[in-house]
Amino acid sequence: MAEKFDYVKAVEELEAIAAKVEDPKTGVDDIDRYVKRSRELLEACRAYLRGARETIEENQ
Repeated sequence: MAEKFDYVKAVEELEAIAAKVEDPKTGVDDIDRYVKRSRELLEACRAYLRGARETIEENQ
């Protein structure tokens, strides 16, 4: 069973990733991994927001 998407947790993870990427001690390999994870989270957030918008529009 798929876990329900948690928008707030995704945004928190994106903020944590941004802090890690901005840290000069973070290696290039790690940055690459963080960028890939960020893309996944952003796509999921966009899909979630599109769905929320559609739900709101349907109920107006």
